[in-house]
Amino acid sequence: MAEIRIHRDHDLGLTKAREIAWQWAEQVEAKFEMECTVHEGDDGDTVEFTRSGVKGELTVAPDHFELVAQLGFLLGAFKKTIEGEIEKELDTLLAAGAKKRAPAKKKPA
Repeated sequence: MAEIRIHRDHDLGLTKAREIAWQWAEQVEAKFEMECTVHEGDDGDTVEFTRSGVKGELTVAPDHFELVAQLGFLLGAFKKTIEGEIEKELDTLLAAGAKKRAPAKKKPA
């Protein structure tokens, strides 16, 4: 069984990271026919995703994302392609999320 591991650090905080994780879950449900379940916690969330030949989790934390997926025998042959597609989707969402953040406010002198 092939395994995919992707780690992405960010400085978005938990609220924004959750929004990005939910967007990611919606995209993979539509694009790859995944079934996603979000488990919310106080310090972070877990997005479980599955479909025939794939099972994994996306851990959502205030400062990083950690994705671990197990690919079945048939999809294992396409590991690099699948991994590249997941990285592209996640990086695009992270970049968009970083742009939407409000700039830091300066304190009056």
